[in-house]
Amino acid sequence: MNEELEQLFLEYSRVMGAEKINPEDIDYAILDKHIEFLKKLDLIENSSISVFDLYKREHVFVSSNFSNMLGYNLNEVEKQGNDYFNSKVHPEDFPVNLKVGIELFRQSVKIPVEERKNYKLVHDYRIKNGSGKYIRVIEQQQALELDKKGKIWLALSTVDFSPDQDLNTGPRFRIYNFKTGEIMDPKTFTGISVNETKLSRREQEILKLVKEGLPSKEIAEKLFISVHTVNTHRQRILEKLNVTNSFEAIQYASGLGLMD
Repeated sequence: MNEELEQLFLEYSRVMGAEKINPEDIDYAILDKHIEFLKKLDLIENSSISVFDLYKREHVFVSSNFSNMLGYNLNEVEKQGNDYFNSKVHPEDFPVNLKVGIELFRQSVKIPVEERKNYKLVHDYRIKNGSGKYIRVIEQQQALELDKKGKIWLALSTVDFSPDQDLNTGPRFRIYNFKTGEIMDPKTFTGISVNETKLSRREQEILKLVKEGLPSKEIAEKLFISVHTVNTHRQRILEKLNVTNSFEAIQYASGLGLMD
């Protein structure tokens, strides 16, 4: 392990340990209910879902889709825990992921308790699948349960294939309030490569109408603008999101919360 990673792991451990959870402030009957529901969801959901326990510092639920979707060995996941997942992350992306995790946790304690479950980290990065081939995934993380004092206890993670399978670029992420649409200021993450991609209000409006199946002519009539203007916006959307068509743009923008 190089010196940078070693320092990041130490900082990660320090930050996580700063918010100590008292076992008397958590109720594992609540987790059992979540797991019961997630097991049923796993039968119909295509995403890979996991739950991380910040008190135990381990995954307490890992869906079977990690095997079905990514080809991961669930027995090894159980044995190795978080080390198994860490070993799959691209070596260039892993330090960034750690930095994001550290800063996310630092900022989460500043958020009012009643709002902590409203924030979501949407993270697009490279991992190895079960065959050892690198792919891009979109992971969404959010607080699932707080302890009795309002500290984050359980974190929910959902992993999907990214529609953008460009393996030449590093991680992209954003943290936002999915109830208000507020995006956390990227300046918070000094020194981290942040995805600056933002769709303007008009671009979001047009992409939503594309999602509804409207052609450019109907969008132009609806918004009282020219077809040329609509097509210009559509081209800029593709360029901003680095995708090749509208279908990919809709999937990608939705996954990263750019249309909220």
